[in-house]
Amino acid sequence: MITTHKLLGGKFSVELHQFGSAGEPLLFLHGAGGLTGVDPFLEDLGKDFKVYAPHFPGYGESTGNEHIDDVIDAALFYHQLIDELGIAPANVVGHSMGGMLAAEVAALCNHRVKKLVLVSPAGFWLEEHPIPDFFAADLTEIGPLLFHDPNSAIAKMFTAIPEDFKALEAMYVERVKRLATAGKFLWPLPDRGLKKRAYRISSPTLVVWGESDKLIPPVYANEFTSRIKGAKAVTIKQAGHMPMYEQQAEFVKAVRGFLKG
Repeated sequence: MITTHKLLGGKFSVELHQFGSAGEPLLFLHGAGGLTGVDPFLEDLGKDFKVYAPHFPGYGESTGNEHIDDVIDAALFYHQLIDELGIAPANVVGHSMGGMLAAEVAALCNHRVKKLVLVSPAGFWLEEHPIPDFFAADLTEIGPLLFHDPNSAIAKMFTAIPEDFKALEAMYVERVKRLATAGKFLWPLPDRGLKKRAYRISSPTLVVWGESDKLIPPVYANEFTSRIKGAKAVTIKQAGHMPMYEQQAEFVKAVRGFLKG
């Protein structure tokens, strides 16, 4: 189910995807690519949780991006969404850029986050393990960066280039819009001060990484587990930066087990 929610009296309009109707609330924060509209892992998690997956302002039909300048503004936006949906404390799962923002949400306000799952999160920078410039990559380079097997059916679904001109034009317009929003948090470096605030995260935390991640190397998992007290990490084999799509069953098993454990 997709609904539209107005926040702060209309300052933000949020396109909200919902899955499931029972269980604890689970807020999913998407990465720089946004929601695909075909996200079966969220449907799977909806069997045990009431899943809320908003498109961040500047993505899809969500508006109000002009009111968000940095990660603090973004975290406060999610705080407001949690409050107005009445789902605190929620389990929060964030992927990539969304993982960084999920960590900021938890660092700034512990009582809104029951448990935290960070999936291939951005937020740190290691000089000895630089992150490739995703913003400079063309469509032909994205597959190898994101997927364990860039020739798999799921990878081709993400990287297919439409033959129809209007569809191609619409895809590029949407991509430019999304990357312009993501650039506020990830370009030129994703280090926006999380390392100074991560110590404040007290929610039980699971860090999930694809073993073959070429965008944000798995070594970054150690940065998160060392900076977040009690955080645990799990590695998913035969998965790159998109483990929830490449290895859905293993991903959902890990997340479900952690949240319900």
